Amino acid sequence: MDYKDTINLPQTDFPMKAQLASREPGMLLHWQQSRLYEAIQEATQARPTFILHDGPPYANGDIHIGHAVNKVLKDIVVRSRLLAGYRVPFVPGWDCHGLPIELQVEKKVGKVGQKVDAQTFRAKCREYADKQIENQAKDFVRLGGLADWAHRYASRDYSYEADMLRALAQIVDRGHLKRGVKPVHWCFDCGSALAEAEIEYADKQSKAIDVLFPAQSPESLAKAFGVEKVLQDAGIVIWTTTPWTIPANQAVCLHEDIDYVLVSGTIEQGGKPRKINFVVARALLEVVVERIQLDDVEILGEAKGKVLEHLMLHHPYNGHSVPVILGGHVTTETGTGAVHTAPGHGQEDFEVGQRYGLDVVNPIDGRGVFVEGTPVVEGEFVWKANDLLVEHMRANGSLLAVHPFDHAYPHCWRHKTPTAFRTTPQWFISMDQAGLRDDALRAIDTVKWVPDWGKDRIQSMVESRPDWCISRQRTWGVPLGLFIDRQTQEPHPETPELLRRLAELVEADGIDAWYAPDIASKLGVDEQIYEAVPDILDVWFDSGVSHFCVLSRFPMLSKPADLYLEGSDQHRGWFQSSLLTSVAMSGEAPYRQVLTHGFTVDANGHKMSKSQGNVVAPQSVVNELGADVLRLWVASADYRQEMHVSDEILKRVSDAYRRIRNTARFLLGNLADFNPTTDAVAVEQMLSLDRHAVMMASELQGQITEAYEAYRFPQIYQWLHHFCSSDMGAFYLDIIKDRLYTLPKDHAARRSAQSAMMHLLEGLVRWLAPICPFTAEEIWNSMPGERDSFVMLQTWYEPLATAADAGDPEELAQWRRIRALREAIGPELESLRRQGAIGSSLASDVMIEASGQLQEDLTDLGDELRFIFLTASVTLATVEQPNITGEVEKDGFKATVSASQDPKCVRCWHHSPTVGEDNTHPELCARCISNVSGVGETRQWG
Repeated sequence: MDYKDTINLPQTDFPMKAQLASREPGMLLHWQQSRLYEAIQEATQARPTFILHDGPPYANGDIHIGHAVNKVLKDIVVRSRLLAGYRVPFVPGWDCHGLPIELQVEKKVGKVGQKVDAQTFRAKCREYADKQIENQAKDFVRLGGLADWAHRYASRDYSYEADMLRALAQIVDRGHLKRGVKPVHWCFDCGSALAEAEIEYADKQSKAIDVLFPAQSPESLAKAFGVEKVLQDAGIVIWTTTPWTIPANQAVCLHEDIDYVLVSGTIEQGGKPRKINFVVARALLEVVVERIQLDDVEILGEAKGKVLEHLMLHHPYNGHSVPVILGGHVTTETGTGAVHTAPGHGQEDFEVGQRYGLDVVNPIDGRGVFVEGTPVVEGEFVWKANDLLVEHMRANGSLLAVHPFDHAYPHCWRHKTPTAFRTTPQWFISMDQAGLRDDALRAIDTVKWVPDWGKDRIQSMVESRPDWCISRQRTWGVPLGLFIDRQTQEPHPETPELLRRLAELVEADGIDAWYAPDIASKLGVDEQIYEAVPDILDVWFDSGVSHFCVLSRFPMLSKPADLYLEGSDQHRGWFQSSLLTSVAMSGEAPYRQVLTHGFTVDANGHKMSKSQGNVVAPQSVVNELGADVLRLWVASADYRQEMHVSDEILKRVSDAYRRIRNTARFLLGNLADFNPTTDAVAVEQMLSLDRHAVMMASELQGQITEAYEAYRFPQIYQWLHHFCSSDMGAFYLDIIKDRLYTLPKDHAARRSAQSAMMHLLEGLVRWLAPICPFTAEEIWNSMPGERDSFVMLQTWYEPLATAADAGDPEELAQWRRIRALREAIGPELESLRRQGAIGSSLASDVMIEASGQLQEDLTDLGDELRFIFLTASVTLATVEQPNITGEVEKDGFKATVSASQDPKCVRCWHHSPTVGEDNTHPELCARCISNVSGVGETRQWG
């Protein structure tokens, strides 16, 4: 007889090879044609809503691995919240205004005013943004994101642009807008002011110089230090790393409580000794003496900085008179303790200059060139001017030393070029004028920050941030929409109402409405009195008011959002701009929770760059391994830190994916003949091992759903992998293969296993769905029984949650003890196999000596122990004091393994003394004979 036909082999169309790269696009098309997103929204409309607000990526260039991380994390949240019983509308968006698009369009059509007019240029920018959105959306969709792609938002949309003006009107209404002449970061490549969020710090080598500001009255200087002798060459030495700011100098600043000394000594200049007398902070005397190579050093006197206030000095650049002033920002960390002060080129300089009524001199234009009439450096670019100014001061004798100095210096985040502080008229959202800073800090306390260090980070940033400069001197952006008095420069008294009127025009015709020649008359503004401000809004304002332009405007969305989720750089970017605008408009934070993820780096922790050859492009990963593998890597990585990715890391994730897939395939294959309606066995009627498996899954589901709720995705990945490889592959499924394959199809013990497997699969497909949606859908479509078309129309598997009621905690503990014993004996069996003594564990005999509870556990299972240990036999030997040695001491047992001497059953492959006892079936063991031609064997445990 051919016994192969009596074996219940797995049958499934679910392929072993995933071939995700080729299979996923077809599934995407099916989702789109079935309008899956819309179907989910309709099916879940009665549920409570969870709002995840999509922070807009910038519409320029192909998406990179960081984009993929962000969108996948968001989709995991969307899908897991759907399964948790929420309605989760998700509207993707794009940020479309700003310089990067301007620069790309300039390459194609030229600069405004040279080869193209502003209106045409803006139209080209809009076209470019639309094309970028289209390209990026394709890649985002390919990642499997469940979103309302047909109704995305973009800051270039007329309605969004109009709402930006309405948002600004509210901010003006609440008293937060102000005009100021203040130092702002200026990029000469942008030709515009920059916000703090547009600044990054990079290493730069500068010329650090020590310069003498001669005293107009050496006698007065000496007197301040109690020195009676006549000083011929005396002054105060400053140290700076920005020689180009010297032409704008208006004072020298000391600290009133720092101890200063009047020093005499000799330096070498032009090959000749020079006797000089100068003031320096006592704490910095030694380093200054070494830096300028001063010999014959003598301290003539000591005094506090406050006694030198209002002393007059000669300017080393142009000879003008400049005063000594006092400021709290002066320290003794570096330099000389005397700070060269140029109110036109620094925030602290500006502030102290305001107190002393200093002029604000800014001799550099927006291109970084010194304006006409600036001695020595007229027409020179700012960085080139450094050398010219150094040589000028060397020639007039005021330069005492010059050295290269490496330091972190502010750079434009777009151009990667150094910026400069320039004092220019700009428009600001004031942090303190109407209490915005205090209100924002209070709002921060109402938000849950994930990880929790995010709260401290944004709190410290808000505490110390200057006023927000929201004006830009560019073309592609939403206009400020302000009219100011031609004489006083003050805003029109009806500014909020004018902004709202302008918004109506922009909603109809876009931002070009602002540039219409009759815009003033359309808005009812007297052009003889008021002039239009030509500036546009900072692009961070664009995205920062998305809570108003999107959450408050789109159907199904609402404010505040339940979650904002972006990279860690957004504490100084979108998280902060959203917070400030929302608080400025309504007094409340725009979000209830904020989740931050780290940046992607290679396996060695290095930043990715094409020059390094370590870039991992998401498109390549998707085309080779599939989106589900990429998504599984995102889930596996600890997003709270830098996220490491490389080909080797992705290969390991692929191996984990295969383990999960093969587990699902095994379950599906052994459920081919199972009808959940007619064949299911209740949990309380299952065999003990099957019930234990369901209990394990029930416990795991509780952990997984809680972890999804808390955004602990790496834990879920680890649990899924462990469940499939260890709980299932190495334990439960390994044991029940025999029962599934060898028992009659309708045998109660086999249906018990299948019922448990059905529960396991119903749970697994849902646990996997947020992370690997393509695979989950593929599993779902292969599962037996009547079911909805899509897994995402489901919630967490409720029968697993209630199954715990049918379980006995002691039974669960019993199986854990037996499993630990099984895992301890496994290596000994493997050793026998490697030695060639046995072909498999089914050809081995095990004798176990145990006592106490373990002995009771083993006795309960009786003859079925051999099925649990996958051996020919298991013999128990009770001892009072078991002979415990080595590493098994803690387990309270001793096991002896040996090769079985019994013949092998050709059907079940177990070695048994009953093989050959029946002449009708001489190659079968007794239990196989019963399963083939009788009523089937009896199973109670496993």
